[in-house]
Amino acid sequence: MLSLFFCQECRNCAGNGPDKGGEKTNMASKIVSVDPGSPAARAGVQPGETLLMIDGAAVRDVLDYKFYSYDARLRLTLLDADGSTRTVQVRKQEGEPLGLNFEHYLMDKMKRCSNKCVFCFIDQLPKGMRETLYVKDDDARMSFLLGNYISMTNLSEEDVQRILRMHISPVNISVQTTNPELRVKMLQNPKAGEALGLLPRFAAGGITMNCQLVICEGLNDGDELRRSLTDLAALYPAVNSISVVPFGMTDHRDGLYPLQPTTQAGACEMLDIVEPFAADCLEKYGTRLAWCGDEVYLKAGRPLPDADYYEDFTQFENGIGMLPLFAEEFRLALADYKGHPARPFSIATGHAAAPTLSALIDEAGRVCDNLNGRVYAIDNDFFGHGVTVAGLITGRDLTRQLKGRDLGARVLISANMLRDGGDVFLDDMTLDEASAALGVPVVPVEIDGGALADQIFEESSPDCQ
Repeated sequence: MLSLFFCQECRNCAGNGPDKGGEKTNMASKIVSVDPGSPAARAGVQPGETLLMIDGAAVRDVLDYKFYSYDARLRLTLLDADGSTRTVQVRKQEGEPLGLNFEHYLMDKMKRCSNKCVFCFIDQLPKGMRETLYVKDDDARMSFLLGNYISMTNLSEEDVQRILRMHISPVNISVQTTNPELRVKMLQNPKAGEALGLLPRFAAGGITMNCQLVICEGLNDGDELRRSLTDLAALYPAVNSISVVPFGMTDHRDGLYPLQPTTQAGACEMLDIVEPFAADCLEKYGTRLAWCGDEVYLKAGRPLPDADYYEDFTQFENGIGMLPLFAEEFRLALADYKGHPARPFSIATGHAAAPTLSALIDEAGRVCDNLNGRVYAIDNDFFGHGVTVAGLITGRDLTRQLKGRDLGARVLISANMLRDGGDVFLDDMTLDEASAALGVPVVPVEIDGGALADQIFEESSPDCQ
């Protein structure tokens, strides 16, 4: 996950309170718990109090809290339940967390998306799912802290100044196109074009940006893609990476903008544009700068590059180099299990990853001659067969298609099929319910090739079966 970093220069010049720039005091933050043994606990801060200020700076949200709590010596202004205020002194290591927990992670309301993007996946969700799945965020704080992407269309001038003043970096930005008129059309927001002007402002302010281009055939592909890549490269090194990914299409697009799924020819065109561009950037800047998502290679029917092609895997969680890195991790871990026994197993995944996983299991079979493992590609009946990623497989699709099959002693699935690191699939079926329906444990595995190898060989019998 992204690390939180503020340069000392920016921290010293930042202003956000009565004696640090004169801005108005905003929402206070109620403390629900204090970590035992933390700096705040040692200073006597109590649950139920409200944090008003740190060193005289108003604490409006999580960014203010993290920003102003960095120093080794702090003065906290607290509001008691009875309405009286008090001040406590805190001493800690520089950068050490205070240890306070609040009612809401952001300590503020999340900024919702004001766009109506023609490719929006949330707009393509079927009705009747739990309410939280329909929430669209477009919050710069979520981009910095959690790696979410923002469109910049709802950033106020105050927001922009704050990003520059606090040096909130990196920021992940859904650009889609650098053509202002086309961006207005794709985001269906009149502010979408003018928001592109923030890119050079952020670059001039030293803000690192990871940019995304979601490609819709007939809109921002072809020459428009070439233009976007060229315009973004002109902002290097502030533009640190560019991902080029196809839009995901479900069967639930009634009444939405008429789009067609990405074709093999369209995927080949993306690669034919991006790969030569990346090669030129490598020669010019020492980095490829732009990468296509794994799904583009799969749709094009072309082999994925080796893991070292992706350099630092800057946009790994966006599906850029995920499969090549997974395969490399698996092969490295496999060397530790030569001749090691393994209980029979099966792997359930989406059609996109199934060929790669099948090839890896074949390799594992050469390490353990009698390895008994199968890979099952699950059709996505819930969203539509055009959706082929593992993370959008529902529990009901999984159990319905695997029931009665030879599953071995357990079914291994990608942990990203489950929501928020829990045990619930997108359709609210639980892991226990899926296991009961199949008669064998359904075991989530992190997106790490080494973790898969460990799980395959973890529960061992005396001999390979």
